[in-house]
Amino acid sequence: MQISFGLNIASLLGYIYIIFGISYMAFMVFLLFKRASRLGSIAFVIYLLQALLIPSIMLLCGFIFVFQGWRLDPILQFAQFLLTSLVIYFSVKDIVINEVYKNR
Repeated sequence: MQISFGLNIASLLGYIYIIFGISYMAFMVFLLFKRASRLGSIAFVIYLLQALLIPSIMLLCGFIFVFQGWRLDPILQFAQFLLTSLVIYFSVKDIVINEVYKNR
């Protein structure tokens, strides 16, 4: 079994996914426990799924990119960069909107 580590866009995106997935999970769990009393049961389940499922997928994709990212063509690496930018934008937007509505 051979593992090849290369430093390219895909492996850097993998590291970003791993770091962002761990920090997003920690922040969402903290936010969920802070607001658990004010949320309804369906909203709590949705936030719980968002706090656990999305970072788990991000961690899995991050490890795949780190270990197998060297196999991607440059155009696929660019596509993954665009998707990563989109995921990070929507995640940050979700966190910021939640904090703004909380302070109202």
